[in-house]
Amino acid sequence: MKITAAIALLLATTTPAIAQETTLYRGGPIVTMDGDTPKTVEAVVTRGDRITFAGNEAGARATAGKDATIHDLHGATMLPGFLDAHSHFSAMMQMASGLDLNDPSLPPVTDIASLQAAIRTFIDARAIPAGGWVVVWQYDDQKLAEKRHITRAELDAVSADRNIVVLHSSLHSLVANSATLAAAHLTDASTPPPGGTFLRDAEGRLNGVLLETAAFIIHGAMPKPTLDQRLATLDAAQQRYFAHGYTHAQDGATLFGDIAFFTGAAARERLKIDLALLPLYTGLDKLLADPDLEFGVYRGHAKLQGIKFILDGSVQARTGYFTRDYALGSPTGENPWHGHPNIAPDAFRAAAAKVNDRGWQIFAHANGDAAIDMAIKTYDAMGITAAADRRPIIIHSQFQRPDQLAAYKRIGVGPAYFTNHTWYWGDTHRRNFPKTVVDFISPMKSARAAGLIISNHSDFPVTPIDPMFMLWTAMARVSPTGVVSGPDERIDAYAALQALTTGPAWQIFEEDRKGRIKAGLLADFVILDKNPLTMPVGAIKDIKVRETIKQGRSVWQAAD
Repeated sequence: MKITAAIALLLATTTPAIAQETTLYRGGPIVTMDGDTPKTVEAVVTRGDRITFAGNEAGARATAGKDATIHDLHGATMLPGFLDAHSHFSAMMQMASGLDLNDPSLPPVTDIASLQAAIRTFIDARAIPAGGWVVVWQYDDQKLAEKRHITRAELDAVSADRNIVVLHSSLHSLVANSATLAAAHLTDASTPPPGGTFLRDAEGRLNGVLLETAAFIIHGAMPKPTLDQRLATLDAAQQRYFAHGYTHAQDGATLFGDIAFFTGAAARERLKIDLALLPLYTGLDKLLADPDLEFGVYRGHAKLQGIKFILDGSVQARTGYFTRDYALGSPTGENPWHGHPNIAPDAFRAAAAKVNDRGWQIFAHANGDAAIDMAIKTYDAMGITAAADRRPIIIHSQFQRPDQLAAYKRIGVGPAYFTNHTWYWGDTHRRNFPKTVVDFISPMKSARAAGLIISNHSDFPVTPIDPMFMLWTAMARVSPTGVVSGPDERIDAYAALQALTTGPAWQIFEEDRKGRIKAGLLADFVILDKNPLTMPVGAIKDIKVRETIKQGRSVWQAAD
């Protein structure tokens, strides 16, 4: 009896620690995102990591019981946690050790000289020794007064005995100094790989600019961080996503060697955000060789979602693949020029068929309409239809033609749009293409009318991960000069919010797990200081995140 009593006492004292906590949220608008029209409820009850009730406050109190924790919103607005439809989580981790030109604490970089000065200051501040690596992020040649790339010689002038890599904000090109080219075993006699380009100076020497697949050569030569270094940057990266209200992130181009890290025990202990991994097709043979590899299944908070193909390049860098010519020609001076695919159509079809046969989801980066045609023809050749519910995702779908919408519907494609382009590069695109073409960038309203389930994304670090800015660009579609790209493609706040919640949830087969506030779904929430549904368009981008809650636990709060 004494033993039994001791066991009972032990259970009594330990049960509260392992019991699922019940929380009642009330005191502000709660937008459920459940349905095609806006719906708000007075209160929500969660128990552990799940939602158990969403409705009126009286019903919530009856469900929660007298011992529930009350979370008063104090007038703030609660929504489902945002889902990142496409960005590069691993890049967020890598940026911690590099020079971020978008860092607001830095002097503005406006020309070649100020870029050189920023790199020199960074080398001195970090005391980077000879032979060390300097990686510069968020570089955009079109923001420089010279409207051209910095060159190998100009980077050598900064430092000839350190490896300097300047990554273009599109992530589709970079500039390397001589030391970096040597580390990658590139010489003036080297030839680029298929789908890649080396730019050269007047004497025919490499000028340090490498485009598309050619840039992979430099990435392969860069030193790999240790496990401890990766773990040190993982939490900081997920906290930046949490700070913007995301409860789900994506690593949009996972290298083969990074899969083991993200799904391994060490990272599993630290990951709190759900993370979808898209391994690059360049490692496909190794992935296919593992018969036990599971896609679509979480290991902790990470899962392999699908295979990422890169069909073309960046439109602002004039490497996107089109059926029409760029007015400014190619980056190397060719004219006429409409770009070319990064992977041969036959090679893409063969590889995509292997992915489809394994039952894995296909993600294809396609910016230009010719690249989108490539994807459509491949899916049709494989017999993929909407009825099969394979949900191939065409990332960006940037310069889609109106006639391609019907093909998306027939195949069951989920377009992952990128409306931030209307702000950052709307003016640039008009230098290359007619108004009618630019006005159909990320045609979210037409896509919705065609019955497509869409998402919107930042493609971080190409643009900031701020979902409120994305919400605004979907509604305003205006450039810094005030030019509106496609006023008829503007959508309202609720539709724009769907592209951050229910849309991306459907695109990854998790519509019954997240993206809405509904009983049975995960208790993933973002609390905003203002209600996007009641704010004027111009004020949308200034809404702030107050708190992010992942599976019933607060993971980020704004400082008072």
